Amino acid sequence: MTVFRRAIPLVLLALVLAGCAAPAAPTPQSPTSPTAPASAGPARSLPSALDVPAIGAQSSLVPLGLNPDRTVEVPPVDQPLQAGWYEYGPAPGEAGPAVILGHIDGGHRKGIFWRLHELKPGEEVYVDRADGGRLTFAVTKVEQVAKDAFPTEAVYGDTPDPQLRLITCGGRYDAANRNYLDNVIAYAELKR
Repeated sequence: MTVFRRAIPLVLLALVLAGCAAPAAPTPQSPTSPTAPASAGPARSLPSALDVPAIGAQSSLVPLGLNPDRTVEVPPVDQPLQAGWYEYGPAPGEAGPAVILGHIDGGHRKGIFWRLHELKPGEEVYVDRADGGRLTFAVTKVEQVAKDAFPTEAVYGDTPDPQLRLITCGGRYDAANRNYLDNVIAYAELKR
């Protein structure tokens, strides 16, 4: 069991920004501490960009940390086409689930993950790395879940191999509270 898994709290989601909430995340031990042996995947390199051709989603990646209430930061809502990587989890390519978040919309514009719910198993997701490499992940499933039933362990829990989670909001929009009631989560595994 890694430091990452031991740190997973059993907490509920909290609403963060207008229009979208970020899922609860494990409490980090150190933003640079590895979560798996280097032999589990490519050497650690920070992600720099995301490309999901099947849904026309392309973005650079900004690092995301934690808000004061221990929920994951999300990219600025006024930049709905910007995706971000949760920097306290594994980097894409390391053993474990790397988490990338993006908005479904913002500022009355479609967001980077507007079409995330359309992904199908087998479709590819590419993550460019700071070392110049490119990783290819294959989608294994996409699910829509109520925010109050967010699958924290399935999203952030240890995996023996490099995996990827893409997360956005979805479902019905609650105009009174300015947020979506669900999350859409795409799960993917590194292709070898």
